[in-house]
Amino acid sequence: MDSIKSVSLFFRILQSADLDEVLEFEQKKLLELVTDDNERTFQSWSARWRKESLEHYLNLGWSFIARDREMPSAHSDEGLIVGYFIAQPFLFLEGNTQTLWVEHLAYSSLQARDSLCELACKLSREKHFQQVLFPNNSGVANSVAVFKAEPWQTQALRVKTTK
Repeated sequence: MDSIKSVSLFFRILQSADLDEVLEFEQKKLLELVTDDNERTFQSWSARWRKESLEHYLNLGWSFIARDREMPSAHSDEGLIVGYFIAQPFLFLEGNTQTLWVEHLAYSSLQARDSLCELACKLSREKHFQQVLFPNNSGVANSVAVFKAEPWQTQALRVKTTK
């Protein structure tokens, strides 16, 4: 499952070549939310998308990027980045052989959010994972409701991907 296509969105595995663009995407979002330069710097040091975190996840091959093919990008002929998630498999978590842990999900449109959540669930089913754990923030619950997500811990939602 190297790439999946939606109406105007293009999905593929997140690669090291995407690192600078993802950081720029996140910095732009942070600039809109936090006006103070120092506070923005402090938040970026502990963000789930910080450079060393992204470098770790990019090497694993379980993270995906969404691009809008109809919006030009200076970085890629695939289109403008509209979202991504970083993830990794957990083995033998709570009696489950394989769990996909989505560490961070970022997006600039609801279509990208919903499509990325659906991609993580379908990928997990295809790879015979028993569940996907999503961060419980930013409307993710709306995206995974169709998969009968349930709360898991206080910071995560669980989608069971096997019967």
